[in-house]
Amino acid sequence: MSAVQQSAVPVARPGRPSRDPSTSGSPRRDVPPRLRVVRAPAQARTRAPFVVTCMALLAGSLLGALLLNTSMAQGEYERFALQSRLAESAQVQQRITTELRLAESSAQLAAAASALGMVPTTHGAYLRLADGAVLGDPVPAGAGG
Repeated sequence: MSAVQQSAVPVARPGRPSRDPSTSGSPRRDVPPRLRVVRAPAQARTRAPFVVTCMALLAGSLLGALLLNTSMAQGEYERFALQSRLAESAQVQQRITTELRLAESSAQLAAAASALGMVPTTHGAYLRLADGAVLGDPVPAGAGG
């Protein structure tokens, strides 16, 4: 804090000369001035706003971590459900593929054709679609076989 120097001569106000009542009309020089420099009152600093801000920041970060953890757990449950559906779909696809391979085997095709009333032929004949010509010996299947 800087020190303010005061002069020994009192400061006279304009329009009003300072006079000593003991001497009639002469300005006084031995009386100290009525004004003096005072220090500003020290303000009491409280830490309450800082503590409240820190507590709010801590509570907010804990709440954020809780929400993040909850959403990540929910996402993990969804991922597990989707993985289960994917595994189930893969099993269904494998079962259908196995059934298809079994159905396209020669023995299965022959059994399905017999069930429909078809008979095997010993004579092969082909029809050429470009000109309608019959190639081979066309004999009905039931007659020769």
